[in-house]
Formats: sequence, structure tokens, C-alpha cells
Amino acid sequence: MFTGIVEELGEVTAVEKLGDASRFRLRGPVVTEGAKHGDSIAVNGVCLTVVDLGDGEFTADVMAETLNRSSLGALETGSRVNLERPMAVGGRLGGHIVQGHVDGTGRIVDRKISENWEIVKISLPAELTRYVVEKGSITVDGVSLTVVDAGPDYFTISLIPTTLALTTLGIKEPGDPVNLEVDVIAKYVERLLGDRDREDTK
Repeated sequence: MFTGIVEELGEVTAVEKLGDASRFRLRGPVVTEGAKHGDSIAVNGVCLTVVDLGDGEFTADVMAETLNRSSLGALETGSRVNLERPMAVGGRLGGHIVQGHVDGTGRIVDRKISENWEIVKISLPAELTRYVVEKGSITVDGVSLTVVDAGPDYFTISLIPTTLALTTLGIKEPGDPVNLEVDVIAKYVERLLGDRDREDTK
């Protein structure tokens, strides 16, 4: 489990195409410290398994399903990425519960710059709109954020200078894709209510 608090702005150092999969090599001295083969690291909000590591870099294999359902397929050598290690048992839940299982992708629609923050508008796939509510939690490229406004096919977020400086959200431009993970609690509530409604109709 992750919390959506990015630990490091890393970089893709190599991409190897493997037919229906890809192998990424990523630089992240902070997240690789103490890491070992088989550990999990979230890359732009996607939970990946460490295959190999050394000299502050790690390698991860990404299957077709993940490439198709996330924005990782658009990464290339030199791309910057948000990196986070799983939360340790007993650690602080600084953001919200993040699984590293991307629900879909959106695109940066617009950015409004003010003196101390930015309001960013992001497109929202139709199948995810029911999970996104004003002042609720959402994960964008692995960053735990609070929804400012929830529209019919979009939502907005407010980014403080720290988030702009330390994550990829500071360099994303209109048209760029982003990974979205909605609050898992909302999905469980929907399932439980649906099961209850089916029981009531029997």
C-alpha cells in the first residue's frame, strides 16, 4: 500500500521493448536505498516490481495490460517520473490509501497560474465520474490530491509550490496523459450497496 506522498522525482534511463511488454530502467537513489529484488515501487502511481537494481537505479517489467491501462506506455528515455516506496507498517498515512492500481487515464486540460498555487483541470473518463466528489481524494500520477471541483467529465486540483517543484505535475502540459486512481473506499461502498440492493429485491 502507498500513501500518494511522492518521495522522489526520478528519471527513466532506458526503455527496452519486449513485444507485448516493456522493461524500464529508472533512476531513483532515494527509493532504491535498502530496496531488494521483488520489492514494490510506485512509478507515476503504478505499483511495479523491482527486477534488478544497482547504482541508484532499478529495473521493472511492465506487461501489456499495464501499458494499455496507464500512461506508462508513453514514457521514454529522459522522462521524469514520480517514485514512492510502499508505506511501512506503523508509518504515517500522510496522503490517503493508494493501491498503485490505476483505474484509468485522464489528460491535462488547462492550468490556471496564480501567485502561490495553480489550479489544474484534468479530463475524467465517464466510468470514473461516480467515484470523484468535491473535497474527496484522488491520485494523479501517484500524487495524493484533494478534488476542488468535480464536473461531468473533468475535475480540478489545486497544487501548492512544493507539489509543483517535487513532482511531475509541475512540468505536465495541456494534452499530457496522467494516471488516475480513485479512492478505493468509494469502490467498496458501491459494491456493498449494490449487494444490499440485490438482496432487498429477492
